[in-house]
Amino acid sequence: MFLQFFKSKIHRATVTEANLNYVGSITIDEVLMEAANLYEGEKVQIVNNNNGERFETYIIKGEKNSGRICLNGAAARKAEIGDIIIIISYAFMTPEEAKNFHPISIHVDEKNRLKD
Repeated sequence: MFLQFFKSKIHRATVTEANLNYVGSITIDEVLMEAANLYEGEKVQIVNNNNGERFETYIIKGEKNSGRICLNGAAARKAEIGDIIIIISYAFMTPEEAKNFHPISIHVDEKNRLKD
């Protein structure tokens, strides 16, 4: 049996752009993706701390060290520039795998740079 567990997250990222005229997704700085073990095309849940919205979309890789967190398409209606969001990924694993798995949680500053 497979269960779904928390895999990784980017905690308290700041939305830098909202592009309504795009097919959909969230663009994330590649440095943050690597640090949080996220992959282009991966499904993520977005939690908006400012308005309580929760929604799912997929990741597009953004330019390294850009600090870019851009909501695209319909997702652009779920947040405003400057909103604080949490980007969460989940993984399916067996209960045995889950016992030894350690999720990754990264924290960023107001410019979406990794905190020490």
